[in-house]
Order: sequence, then structure tokens, then C-alpha cells
Amino acid sequence: MATNKNFKHNDLNTLRSRVIVERDRVTSTASTDFPHNYPGVDLSWDIEKFKENFKLKINRLSKTEMEFDMIGIDAAIANAFRRILIAEVPTMAISNVFVMNNTSVVVDEVLAHRLGLVPILADPTKFDFKEKDETSTDLNTIVFRLNVKCKRNPQASPTETDPQKKYIHSTVYSGDLIWDPKGDQAERFKDCPIKPVHDDIVIAKLRPGQEIDVEVHCEKGLGQDHAKWSPVATATYRLLPEILINGEITGNDAVKFQSCFPKGVVDIVEERGVKKAVVVNPRKDTVSREVLRHPEFEDKVKLTRVRDHFIFTIESVGSIEPQDLLVQAVQVLLEKCEQVKLALQETLQSE
Repeated sequence: MATNKNFKHNDLNTLRSRVIVERDRVTSTASTDFPHNYPGVDLSWDIEKFKENFKLKINRLSKTEMEFDMIGIDAAIANAFRRILIAEVPTMAISNVFVMNNTSVVVDEVLAHRLGLVPILADPTKFDFKEKDETSTDLNTIVFRLNVKCKRNPQASPTETDPQKKYIHSTVYSGDLIWDPKGDQAERFKDCPIKPVHDDIVIAKLRPGQEIDVEVHCEKGLGQDHAKWSPVATATYRLLPEILINGEITGNDAVKFQSCFPKGVVDIVEERGVKKAVVVNPRKDTVSREVLRHPEFEDKVKLTRVRDHFIFTIESVGSIEPQDLLVQAVQVLLEKCEQVKLALQETLQSE
């Protein structure tokens, strides 16, 4: 968002709707839109007003990453979505490792930890949570087997030094995990067989005579219990940057002004033979505040961030697609709201 106009630094609308970025500090960081805070301004909650103002726009979507704008909500709600995405959307992950034989240089505990962090491609909605003392069944557990033994490659040259050519199975990869269907799992998941998300994750390196033979059990869990169950590599948001220009910045100042921002934020256009700085894409700005260091731009530029416009980025580990993660996070938040409503009703009834 960019504007060419006269501006004030402390008008009421700016204080309410913008975070102000100054040379040595950031001000107006706290939301003040709550009832009775401003005389004559109705800030009471209105569901119809919320529906009118709330917007969600997907800007970029791939198999593992999504960027979208969430507009018209408070920072507390945006942060709730971020925390839910990281810690409260369930996935399947390796929970127990049964070691039959491990003669590699990787000790059993480290091997188990490395296996636990391998993302598993399995729909968690089709599995139950396994209680602490509950028996493993095909409804709550996925079983993989890993049996790899390293030996010399008889076809390799005597002078070969590359371990990948000199030995067979010199590196153990996540793709070496073989799914062992239990019960009716083979039928239930015939259209989408369970497997590691990536086949090329290095688990260990072996040399001739060394072997890893383990059985692993995957269970449904939450990221708040262990990071291996977190469905995202990152879930972040930032406020939409806004660059306000007072008047015009022309000539050599325009070139210098452009150099103060990342590429693509400011363009130089010529009007009647005069170079002029124009803000074209402020969302690319990293808000480095470099422009505020130069005295020639004092009172000519103002940096703010739109308080209720969040640019979200979700990077999935691959077990659940990012657009599905957002839907599941919304569902988790709705369930939390229902729990709060129920608790309030029970409290009121008991009084």
C-alpha cells in the first residue's frame, strides 16, 4: 500500500489502524480498538461488520507452501492460527523404534531420534490417538521395517574412492523404510500407500559389515508434545508494509530513495524529463528503515504497517498440504471456542 499525500504522525485514524515505524523505535504497537476507548466511536463487536471487513486472499500455492493475506482480524486471532498450525494440528510420526540389530556408528538413541523426524505421508484423520496403555492396532499404529546391510560392490574398481560406488547400501535413506500394512490398512490406503514424504533423507551411513535392522511404529500426535508431530516447517506472518510519501521525490533524490528499499519496491519513472520515485510494491519491503537515516527524506516519507492486514506463510513438511492445514487449524479454533462456551454455560448454571 502506498500513498502520495500530506500526512500526520499522530492522527487518531493512524494510531488506531497502523503500526508506526520510526528511525529508532516502533510505536503504536498495541491494538486500541475496544469498546469505550474513544468517545463517540462505536467499537463494540458486530458480526455483520466483521463479515464485511474480513477477507482471505491466497497469493501463492504449491504442494508444500502457501502465502495468503488475512485481512480484518486482530493480532491475537492471527497468532492463534500460527500457534495452532505449529502445535495443535495432528499428524502421524514415528513414536517407537524397536532395534533388533544396529552395528552402525549411530547409537540407538540418536538413530531413533533421526527416524522420528522423518515426515510420514499418512492421513491422520483416518487414525485414532493411541492412549498410553492402549494396545497397538491397525486403527492407531502404522508399522515400518528398516533392514539395510552394507557390503562391498564386486563390480567396483579397486581404485574407486566414491563410497556410493565402492559399497552397496553405504547410505541409509528414508526411502529404505518399508511399510508393513496391518489389518485392513492395505485395502484402506490402496489409493495412497503410506510412506515417508521424502525418500532421500539420510538416516545413517554404513560401511561393509555394518547393519541396521529395526521396526518402527508411527502414532498420531500433536506438535505441542514433540516437534516431530508438527505439520509445518514454518508458519509465520508479518504485517503489510505501507510507504507514505509527502509530495514528490525527484531527480537524484529519487534514485537514492529507490536504493533504500529492496528491489521491486520503488520504481523510477520519468515525467516531462524529470525522474520521479513511485512506490509500486510495498509488500516486498523488509522495513529496514534505511530511508529514515537520510536527512533529505526527513518529513518526506513515513513507514507504517497495516495493523489488521497479515501476510501469512505456511510451509508444510509435506504430510498435509498447506491449504488443508489452514482448514484444520480453523476447525481446531472452532472446537476451542465451543469448549469456552460450554465452560461459561456450566459456570453460569452453577451460580
